[in-house]
Amino acid sequence: MISAILAGGKGLRLWPESRQARPKQLCKFINNKSMLDHTIDRLIAIGSQRIIIITSDDLLPDIENLVKKRSDAESIEILGEPLGKNTAPAVGLVLAKLYHENQDEILGIFPADHHVLDIGAFKESIGLAMRAAEQHHLVTVGISPDRPETGFGYIEKTKWEIGEIPGAFQVYSFYEKPDMETAKEYVASGQHMWNAGIYIGKVSTLIEEFKRYLPEIYEKITKGYEEYIKSYPQLPNISLDYGIAEKSERMAVVPADFGWCDLGSWNAMAELYKPDNMANICAGNDIIAVESNNCIAKQSEKTLILFGVKDLLVIETDDVILVSDRNKAQNIRDLVENLEQQKRYDLL
Repeated sequence: MISAILAGGKGLRLWPESRQARPKQLCKFINNKSMLDHTIDRLIAIGSQRIIIITSDDLLPDIENLVKKRSDAESIEILGEPLGKNTAPAVGLVLAKLYHENQDEILGIFPADHHVLDIGAFKESIGLAMRAAEQHHLVTVGISPDRPETGFGYIEKTKWEIGEIPGAFQVYSFYEKPDMETAKEYVASGQHMWNAGIYIGKVSTLIEEFKRYLPEIYEKITKGYEEYIKSYPQLPNISLDYGIAEKSERMAVVPADFGWCDLGSWNAMAELYKPDNMANICAGNDIIAVESNNCIAKQSEKTLILFGVKDLLVIETDDVILVSDRNKAQNIRDLVENLEQQKRYDLL
């Protein structure tokens, strides 16, 4: 399998750790290793022998520097996007690169900023998806939900499995982020899963689906990589979910449970770190919490002391300390937009 890693996002809800010059895929939230490094390690561990990273041109130097430090750098290729055009054009860039190669190869598309706790279960799920992909399905991996969640999109599976592949199902529909009542209904149904944004299919299958549903991108793919790059300003700004997955008649889904975490906001730290006996999440070597509960704290250089507080978000970086109501963690993007309006570009 060729693995393509989408690494061009900004991660605004993880400010001030995630910045324009250091987006979350380059941040070290776990074991002093970047999210991108964790993703590469995971894909190498499940047998991927070729990795292609897609990022923005302005992040190329940082990602090239990261890859150069790895012992497996020779198996990793980096492609730069001149403009951010969402996930469908990014995948099209990979397909343009592979168009004149063996189109029977399986291509896996993975986000750069997710975390997986159980690599063995992850390998098993991807292996099942690859089997379905061999039968010319475009396969996504659905995360079995353990709670109603309004921050994720959902996939609804049918009751029918794919051919002779137990555990892979036809997709009934995709759904956008729901309200809480709808999310509760989804979880109760047993048919809905979180959309992890992972897609696996033969290169030929993906090209055929682009031809059918996104012909304006397909046309550029067929002209090859160099011409595709030149055409970027003319490409539509559209996601792979909306442009192809929600319309394709070839979609299959593999329900999975491998300890998946989408580090989309600071509240997700609760899934990565064990809370103390007062439900505080402390990420750092020098944090003291006294008579405090249900806080999230990430420490970098200075000692952090929480005393007599609750429901706080405290993030310390080398130049900024953020103190917020933990319940506003999902709204950090609004704060970043406010800083932009104040022209505090030094903080962005």
